[in-house]
Amino acid sequence: MADFNKVGALILRGDRILLCRKSRDTSKLILPGGRIEPGETDLDCLGRELREELGDVSMTRVEYVGTYEDRASLDDPGIVKTLRVVLYRGDLGGTPTPRAEIVELVWFGPDSDRGRLTPILLDRILPDLAARKILSWGGP
Repeated sequence: MADFNKVGALILRGDRILLCRKSRDTSKLILPGGRIEPGETDLDCLGRELREELGDVSMTRVEYVGTYEDRASLDDPGIVKTLRVVLYRGDLGGTPTPRAEIVELVWFGPDSDRGRLTPILLDRILPDLAARKILSWGGP
């Protein structure tokens, strides 16, 4: 079992992925989504997190993409924790706007700075999406 278990949203616009930055103290980008609360299903969590983070939006045509695990990106590099993300893909209804703890939304693409990605995105999720032809880029 991972130390952190989250549900993430894969939202594509052309060849770009919607990513978020949660804190002014970091440049790292993450997928929209978050931790499952007691009694929630993955999809309940995803809907709640999208509303909390992106405003008046919804996700339609939702489909399971995969489950990914890697080291968590923490402020203290001396602390090693694991992160597990269950990823769902869907179409976004509405216009995303940063809410709650989100300070920036980025449509991340092949020309974007990969140094801003967390380990799980860089090392697990993007290479898998490229290998499965969900993205035309993202591999090593």
